[in-house]
Amino acid sequence: MNKQTSDEENLDLNIVAQQQFDRALTWIDDVKAGLIAYFVNPKRTVHVRFSITMDDESVQTFHGFRVLHNRARGPGKGGIRYHPNVTESEVSALAALMTWKTAIIDVPFGGAKGGVVCNPKELSRAELRRITRRFVIELGDAIGPHTDIPAPDMYTDEQTMAWIYDTFDILHPGQNNRAVVTGKPLELGGSVGRDAATGRGCLNATQRLLEHGIVENLSDVAGARVAIQGVGNVGSTSMSLFHEAGARIVAITDSHGGVANEQGLQPNTVIAHKKECGSVVGLPETVTITNDDLLAFDCDILIPAALECQIHAGNAADVKATLIVEAANGPLTPEADDILQKRNVTVLPDIVANAGGVAVSYFEWVQNLENQQWQLEKVENRLQLRMNAAVDSLVAQWRLLQQKKDRGEPTLRNAALVIAIRRLSDVILQRDIWM
Repeated sequence: MNKQTSDEENLDLNIVAQQQFDRALTWIDDVKAGLIAYFVNPKRTVHVRFSITMDDESVQTFHGFRVLHNRARGPGKGGIRYHPNVTESEVSALAALMTWKTAIIDVPFGGAKGGVVCNPKELSRAELRRITRRFVIELGDAIGPHTDIPAPDMYTDEQTMAWIYDTFDILHPGQNNRAVVTGKPLELGGSVGRDAATGRGCLNATQRLLEHGIVENLSDVAGARVAIQGVGNVGSTSMSLFHEAGARIVAITDSHGGVANEQGLQPNTVIAHKKECGSVVGLPETVTITNDDLLAFDCDILIPAALECQIHAGNAADVKATLIVEAANGPLTPEADDILQKRNVTVLPDIVANAGGVAVSYFEWVQNLENQQWQLEKVENRLQLRMNAAVDSLVAQWRLLQQKKDRGEPTLRNAALVIAIRRLSDVILQRDIWM
């Protein structure tokens, strides 16, 4: 059953992504209809079921899948998530989003995503290792350095990627297999700067957007009041980096609730409290708030960095931020976009805002293929150049779409998807269609 709000708005991420895609198509006149049909469905979905021996000597069967949405611009690229509620529909939507993300950030990848239905919180390290290795064995050559390259995602990390690399390497001896996966430990070919890449890219993109002067009454990150939903890798990194850039972090939440302080929160203090107590709630000298309070908090920049479909028809009117930066995948619904646009709230879309992660994943892939190890300064400089170029293209396309007055008022999301769709279409037509 699809998740819905009280007014029956559909919150299924796959449907949301399709609606966003359909809206972007209304701004494009020169893409062949047959290509549009090709973009709607993934190129390939691999389902596997496998059994492992648990720590108590029982046997349990797990279901996993890997979706490759498109590889016209290069190998598939996307995370693997371990979660009890992961579904093929969700993974398909995320794979499509990755296709558009890699196109707009202009790296030579296509979109992919994978998952295993399991609850990591109830599994030991040894059980997770066995699940990972068996999953890789079952996928076989569905993944590879030049076909489909996994990365960490929800409840997977660099250790998971190390297991994937090692298993694949054993199955393909005598080859340079480090590029089969990104987000690895540094000792196995991981890239410096990868852990902070999504948050840093988020800051880069926000700063560049504000430099263009298109956000009402907001011209700089410095001095801006920022509220963040989520204290995971992206949320906590964004909190620290925006703070370093001169922003004032006024509120933050995790899955248990949140805290606020109009005078500003200190990121190190927040992270230390979260580590000690398991939640940011209870941090001294703060006011306790809920996630609903966070989304409606009086701030300049709101950063949803947690789950999808958090801002929807039921709460978009409560948003007080001037700018929303989508650090999470799909945190806004199309109806929320409509409401916010009418209220002059600017939304920096996810396929730009959180593209720093895949940009540095690309850097890691290049380093692996060339047997190199770049310095942090080089990684961060190249990331900033990529993010700046993506935002510059985004704003330029948005201004072009504004000239089509008969079609309404375009959003930055419309512009981002138009760029991505056109870039992918051009590559497919240049490669030609043959049989």
